[in-house]
Amino acid sequence: MMNPSILNIQNLCCGYPKFQLSEINIDISKGSFAGIIGPNGSGKTTLFRAITGTLGIKSGQILLGDKNLWSLSPRLRAQSIAIVSQFIDAGDISVEDYVLMGRIPYHSRFSFFESEEDFSIARKYMEMTDTLRFRDQLMSELSGGEQQLAAIARALAQQPELLLLDEPTSHLDITHQVHILNVLQHLNQEMGLSVLMVIHDLNLASEYCDRLILVDQGKIHVQGSPEEVLTFQNIEDVYKTVVVTQNNPLSGKPAVFLATRKVLKEIEEKLAKPQ
Repeated sequence: MMNPSILNIQNLCCGYPKFQLSEINIDISKGSFAGIIGPNGSGKTTLFRAITGTLGIKSGQILLGDKNLWSLSPRLRAQSIAIVSQFIDAGDISVEDYVLMGRIPYHSRFSFFESEEDFSIARKYMEMTDTLRFRDQLMSELSGGEQQLAAIARALAQQPELLLLDEPTSHLDITHQVHILNVLQHLNQEMGLSVLMVIHDLNLASEYCDRLILVDQGKIHVQGSPEEVLTFQNIEDVYKTVVVTQNNPLSGKPAVFLATRKVLKEIEEKLAKPQ
Protein backbone atom coordinates (compact mmCIF):
# COMPACT_ATOMS: atom_id res chain seq x y z
CA MET A 1 0.00 0.00 0.00
CA MET A 2 1.40 3.39 -1.02
CA ASN A 3 1.90 6.12 1.55
CA PRO A 4 -0.51 9.06 1.31
CA SER A 5 0.65 12.17 -0.51
CA ILE A 6 2.51 14.86 1.45
CA LEU A 7 2.90 17.26 -1.51
CA ASN A 8 0.79 17.22 -4.62
CA ILE A 9 1.37 19.80 -7.37
CA GLN A 10 -1.23 19.89 -10.11
CA ASN A 11 -0.83 21.66 -13.47
CA LEU A 12 1.31 24.40 -11.93
CA CYS A 13 2.19 27.45 -14.02
CA CYS A 14 4.25 30.28 -12.55
CA GLY A 15 7.38 32.31 -13.08
CA TYR A 16 8.65 35.64 -14.31
CA PRO A 17 8.23 37.70 -17.51
CA LYS A 18 11.30 36.07 -19.10
CA PHE A 19 10.97 32.59 -17.60
CA GLN A 20 7.96 30.40 -16.93
CA LEU A 21 7.31 27.02 -15.38
CA SER A 22 4.44 25.22 -17.07
CA GLU A 23 2.48 21.98 -16.68
CA ILE A 24 4.25 20.95 -13.48
CA ASN A 25 2.73 17.83 -11.92
CA ILE A 26 4.44 16.27 -8.91
CA ASP A 27 3.13 13.85 -6.30
CA ILE A 28 5.45 13.14 -3.37
CA SER A 29 4.47 10.47 -0.85
CA LYS A 30 4.69 11.05 2.87
CA GLY A 31 8.04 9.87 4.19
CA SER A 32 9.85 10.40 0.89
CA PHE A 33 13.34 11.85 0.51
CA ALA A 34 13.04 13.65 -2.83
CA GLY A 35 15.42 15.81 -4.82
CA ILE A 36 14.93 18.44 -7.51
CA ILE A 37 17.80 18.41 -10.00
CA GLY A 38 18.57 20.14 -13.28
CA PRO A 39 21.07 22.51 -14.92
CA ASN A 40 21.41 26.19 -14.06
CA GLY A 41 18.44 28.16 -15.35
CA SER A 42 16.24 25.08 -15.68
CA GLY A 43 13.64 26.23 -13.16
CA LYS A 44 14.69 24.51 -9.92
CA THR A 45 14.72 27.69 -7.86
CA THR A 46 11.48 28.97 -9.42
CA LEU A 47 9.77 25.70 -8.50
CA PHE A 48 11.20 25.87 -4.99
CA ARG A 49 9.92 29.43 -4.53
CA ALA A 50 6.47 28.42 -5.71
CA ILE A 51 6.34 25.56 -3.21
CA THR A 52 7.57 27.77 -0.36
CA GLY A 53 4.99 30.43 -1.18
CA THR A 54 7.47 33.21 -1.97
CA LEU A 55 6.38 33.22 -5.63
CA GLY A 56 2.76 33.49 -6.68
CA ILE A 57 1.28 30.98 -9.09
CA LYS A 58 -0.67 31.77 -12.25
CA SER A 59 -2.66 28.55 -12.39
CA GLY A 60 -2.81 25.10 -10.90
CA GLN A 61 -2.61 24.25 -7.22
CA ILE A 62 -0.22 23.03 -4.56
CA LEU A 63 -1.67 20.66 -1.97
CA LEU A 64 -0.06 19.84 1.35
CA GLY A 65 -1.77 16.60 2.24
CA ASP A 66 -5.37 17.41 1.37
CA LYS A 67 -5.10 21.16 2.05
CA ASN A 68 -4.44 23.88 -0.50
CA LEU A 69 -1.14 25.46 0.53
CA TRP A 70 -2.39 28.94 -0.31
CA SER A 71 -5.47 28.55 1.88
CA LEU A 72 -3.34 28.08 5.00
CA SER A 73 -2.53 31.05 7.21
CA PRO A 74 1.19 31.98 7.45
CA ARG A 75 1.19 30.52 10.98
CA LEU A 76 -0.28 27.17 9.95
CA ARG A 77 1.96 27.06 6.88
CA ALA A 78 5.02 27.56 9.10
CA GLN A 79 3.83 24.72 11.34
CA SER A 80 3.50 22.44 8.31
CA ILE A 81 6.49 23.36 6.15
CA ALA A 82 9.99 24.37 7.29
CA ILE A 83 12.46 25.95 4.88
CA VAL A 84 16.26 25.95 4.93
CA SER A 85 17.68 28.48 2.48
CA GLN A 86 20.97 28.17 0.63
CA PHE A 87 22.52 31.16 2.38
CA ILE A 88 22.18 31.59 6.14
CA ASP A 89 22.09 35.24 7.24
CA ALA A 90 21.64 35.13 11.01
CA GLY A 91 23.98 37.92 12.16
CA ASP A 92 25.13 38.23 15.74
CA ILE A 93 22.65 35.96 17.47
CA SER A 94 23.47 32.93 19.58
CA VAL A 95 22.90 29.52 18.08
CA GLU A 96 20.33 28.66 20.74
CA ASP A 97 18.37 31.88 20.16
CA TYR A 98 18.53 31.25 16.41
CA VAL A 99 17.13 27.72 16.78
CA LEU A 100 14.44 28.97 19.17
CA MET A 101 13.14 31.18 16.37
CA GLY A 102 11.72 27.97 14.94
CA ARG A 103 9.20 27.96 17.79
CA ILE A 104 7.66 31.34 16.83
CA PRO A 105 4.79 29.77 14.80
CA TYR A 106 3.58 28.15 18.03
CA HIS A 107 3.58 31.31 20.15
CA SER A 108 0.34 33.09 20.92
CA ARG A 109 -0.04 36.73 19.92
CA PHE A 110 0.90 38.03 23.36
CA SER A 111 3.58 35.46 24.15
CA PHE A 112 6.94 37.22 24.39
CA PHE A 113 9.04 34.55 26.10
CA GLU A 114 9.96 30.97 25.26
CA SER A 115 8.45 28.23 27.38
CA GLU A 116 10.26 25.27 28.88
CA GLU A 117 8.75 23.18 26.10
CA ASP A 118 10.29 25.52 23.50
CA PHE A 119 13.73 25.15 25.08
CA SER A 120 13.32 21.38 25.35
CA ILE A 121 12.34 21.02 21.67
CA ALA A 122 15.13 23.35 20.49
CA ARG A 123 17.76 21.49 22.49
CA LYS A 124 16.47 18.14 21.26
CA TYR A 125 17.10 19.13 17.65
CA MET A 126 20.39 20.88 18.41
CA GLU A 127 21.56 17.62 19.96
CA MET A 128 20.29 15.67 16.96
CA THR A 129 22.18 17.95 14.52
CA ASP A 130 25.30 18.10 16.72
CA THR A 131 24.93 21.87 17.27
CA LEU A 132 24.16 21.82 20.99
CA ARG A 133 27.87 22.30 21.69
CA PHE A 134 27.66 25.64 19.86
CA ARG A 135 24.55 26.85 21.71
CA ASP A 136 26.26 29.89 23.29
CA GLN A 137 28.32 30.83 20.22
CA LEU A 138 27.23 33.45 17.72
CA MET A 139 25.94 32.18 14.38
CA SER A 140 28.48 34.45 12.66
CA GLU A 141 31.29 32.53 14.39
CA LEU A 142 30.31 29.18 12.86
CA SER A 143 31.59 27.67 9.63
CA GLY A 144 29.29 27.34 6.63
CA GLY A 145 28.56 23.69 7.39
CA GLU A 146 27.87 24.39 11.06
CA GLN A 147 25.50 27.22 10.10
CA GLN A 148 23.61 24.85 7.79
CA LEU A 149 23.21 22.34 10.62
CA ALA A 150 21.94 25.09 12.93
CA ALA A 151 19.48 26.15 10.22
CA ILE A 152 18.25 22.55 9.97
CA ALA A 153 17.86 22.44 13.77
CA ARG A 154 15.77 25.66 13.63
CA ALA A 155 13.62 24.20 10.85
CA LEU A 156 13.08 21.00 12.83
CA ALA A 157 12.06 23.05 15.87
CA GLN A 158 9.03 24.05 13.80
CA GLN A 159 8.07 20.34 13.93
CA PRO A 160 7.03 20.39 10.27
CA GLU A 161 5.43 17.72 8.15
CA LEU A 162 7.70 18.63 5.23
CA LEU A 163 11.26 19.95 5.25
CA LEU A 164 12.33 21.98 2.20
CA LEU A 165 15.99 22.71 1.54
CA ASP A 166 17.56 24.85 -1.17
CA GLU A 167 20.96 23.38 -2.09
CA PRO A 168 21.98 22.57 1.51
CA THR A 169 25.41 21.23 0.46
CA SER A 170 26.51 24.00 -1.92
CA HIS A 171 29.90 25.58 -1.15
CA LEU A 172 30.68 22.91 1.46
CA ASP A 173 33.51 20.39 1.50
CA ILE A 174 32.74 16.70 1.16
CA THR A 175 32.92 16.11 4.93
CA HIS A 176 30.18 18.64 5.67
CA GLN A 177 28.16 17.56 2.61
CA VAL A 178 28.02 13.94 3.76
CA HIS A 179 27.43 14.89 7.40
CA ILE A 180 24.45 17.13 6.57
CA LEU A 181 22.92 14.58 4.22
CA ASN A 182 23.44 11.79 6.75
CA VAL A 183 21.54 13.89 9.30
CA LEU A 184 18.70 14.41 6.81
CA GLN A 185 18.68 10.71 5.93
CA HIS A 186 18.45 9.79 9.61
CA LEU A 187 15.55 12.20 10.14
CA ASN A 188 13.82 10.76 7.09
CA GLN A 189 14.30 7.09 7.94
CA GLU A 190 14.08 7.11 11.72
CA MET A 191 11.50 9.87 12.26
CA GLY A 192 9.56 9.60 9.00
CA LEU A 193 10.19 13.25 8.12
CA SER A 194 9.37 14.06 4.48
CA VAL A 195 12.26 15.87 2.78
CA LEU A 196 12.41 17.75 -0.52
CA MET A 197 15.60 19.47 -1.54
CA VAL A 198 17.11 21.24 -4.51
CA ILE A 199 20.56 19.78 -5.15
CA HIS A 200 23.19 20.21 -7.86
CA ASP A 201 25.40 17.19 -7.25
CA LEU A 202 23.91 14.26 -9.17
CA ASN A 203 25.88 11.63 -7.29
CA LEU A 204 24.78 12.94 -3.88
CA ALA A 205 21.22 13.15 -5.18
CA SER A 206 21.43 9.53 -6.32
CA GLU A 207 22.84 8.22 -3.06
CA TYR A 208 20.47 9.96 -0.66
CA CYS A 209 17.19 10.48 -2.50
CA ASP A 210 14.59 7.81 -3.20
CA ARG A 211 12.85 10.04 -5.75
CA LEU A 212 14.27 12.57 -8.23
CA ILE A 213 12.61 15.29 -10.30
CA LEU A 214 14.70 16.37 -13.29
CA VAL A 215 13.74 19.86 -14.46
CA ASP A 216 14.71 21.33 -17.84
CA GLN A 217 13.64 24.57 -19.54
CA GLY A 218 10.72 25.15 -17.21
CA LYS A 219 9.24 21.66 -17.52
CA ILE A 220 9.74 18.30 -15.86
CA HIS A 221 11.91 16.19 -18.15
CA VAL A 222 11.46 13.01 -16.10
CA GLN A 223 10.76 11.98 -12.52
CA GLY A 224 11.06 8.71 -10.67
CA SER A 225 13.66 6.66 -8.80
CA PRO A 226 17.38 7.50 -9.22
CA GLU A 227 17.66 4.42 -11.45
CA GLU A 228 14.89 5.73 -13.72
CA VAL A 229 16.08 9.34 -13.83
CA LEU A 230 19.88 9.16 -13.85
CA THR A 231 20.41 7.36 -17.13
CA PHE A 232 23.16 8.58 -19.42
CA GLN A 233 20.54 9.46 -22.03
CA ASN A 234 18.51 11.65 -19.69
CA ILE A 235 21.61 13.41 -18.39
CA GLU A 236 23.06 14.01 -21.86
CA ASP A 237 19.69 15.26 -23.16
CA VAL A 238 19.31 17.80 -20.35
CA TYR A 239 22.88 18.77 -19.42
CA LYS A 240 24.29 18.53 -22.97
CA THR A 241 27.32 16.74 -21.56
CA VAL A 242 28.69 13.28 -22.36
CA VAL A 243 28.61 11.04 -19.29
CA VAL A 244 28.89 7.41 -18.30
CA THR A 245 26.63 5.94 -15.60
CA GLN A 246 27.45 2.86 -13.56
CA ASN A 247 26.11 1.47 -10.31
CA ASN A 248 27.91 2.29 -7.09
CA PRO A 249 29.33 -1.09 -5.96
CA LEU A 250 28.34 -0.39 -2.32
CA SER A 251 24.82 1.01 -2.64
CA GLY A 252 23.80 -0.14 -6.11
CA LYS A 253 22.66 3.42 -6.87
CA PRO A 254 23.64 4.97 -10.23
CA ALA A 255 26.84 7.03 -10.24
CA VAL A 256 27.65 9.59 -12.92
CA PHE A 257 31.11 9.88 -14.46
CA LEU A 258 32.13 12.76 -16.71
CA ALA A 259 33.99 12.38 -20.00
CA THR A 260 36.50 15.21 -20.52
CA ARG A 261 37.22 16.69 -23.93
CA LYS A 262 40.71 15.17 -23.80
CA VAL A 263 39.36 11.67 -23.19
CA LEU A 264 36.71 12.01 -25.89
CA LYS A 265 39.35 13.17 -28.37
CA GLU A 266 41.57 10.20 -27.53
CA ILE A 267 38.63 7.82 -28.06
CA GLU A 268 37.78 9.44 -31.40
CA GLU A 269 41.40 9.14 -32.53
CA LYS A 270 41.50 5.46 -31.58
CA LEU A 271 38.29 4.76 -33.43
CA ALA A 272 39.55 6.63 -36.48
CA LYS A 273 42.71 4.52 -36.77
CA PRO A 274 42.50 1.62 -39.21
CA GLN A 275 42.30 -1.73 -37.48
